[in-house]
Amino acid sequence: MFNKRHGMKILWYLALLVVALAATLVLAGQLGFLSGTVPRKLGVTDGRLSPPSQTPNSVSSQAALYPDHPQKDYANIAPLTYAGDGDAAMEKLAALLQKSERTVIVTRRPGYIYAQCSTALLKFTDDVEFWLDKPNNVIQVRSASRLGRKDFGVNRARVEAIRAQFSS
Repeated sequence: MFNKRHGMKILWYLALLVVALAATLVLAGQLGFLSGTVPRKLGVTDGRLSPPSQTPNSVSSQAALYPDHPQKDYANIAPLTYAGDGDAAMEKLAALLQKSERTVIVTRRPGYIYAQCSTALLKFTDDVEFWLDKPNNVIQVRSASRLGRKDFGVNRARVEAIRAQFSS
């Protein structure tokens, strides 16, 4: 028959199981098992960054260029704006990214920056690209999670934080 002592023992084992699973998840993240793989298609092709992800885990200032894309509305975000010299704006952006925590610039060439951003605890990695669109006086941006179907607004928050720093 079920008694209070037996119930407490089950709760204790369940709590121990939850703690063990959480510790395993953190360890997996710290060892790089949750970082995902680098996307095959990065960069600019015919004036376009890659389209947004097929699931709600990315943002793109060029989402409108893909009118039939299922995540076009979710992914839509404004490009970064600048005044003056576009190359100087990219230099400012690169300096800002270099100072950002858990951000590594992987590729930097004239008019283009590709960086990887990771979360502190689980080391999930997101890919962030910036392309200098000189004819429109903007810097196009795309930020996408490698893993998971949702990003819980992390990519949008990152781009908006970068925008706030870049604008100041």
